Amino acid sequence: MLGPRLFVAQRVSAAVMAPLVLGHLLVMIYAVQGGLDSAEILARTRGSLFWGTYYELFVTAVAIHAAIGVRVIAYEWFKVKNRWLEVVTVMIGCVLFLSGTYAVYAVVA
Repeated sequence: MLGPRLFVAQRVSAAVMAPLVLGHLLVMIYAVQGGLDSAEILARTRGSLFWGTYYELFVTAVAIHAAIGVRVIAYEWFKVKNRWLEVVTVMIGCVLFLSGTYAVYAVVA
């Protein structure tokens, strides 16, 4: 049964996202209070394996978490069922993952 696995996947993705969100907020506060502008931040992230990995993990967790959440909304609110529900879930997850990966690449590469 897919339901329990999706439940666990959404909870695990939330557990992964929580410290990443906190870390992201702390870094942003530090950067802004330190007077860094966007050009200086980008200069520091270019070529960084650490920041690339950090944010790619973040993107992956968000894509999984959000796709499962939208799946529940599509099912409960719009009565999407069966194969269409699977298609919607996978498409949303892929779009989020690919767009997030593109953003990470733009900042790190």
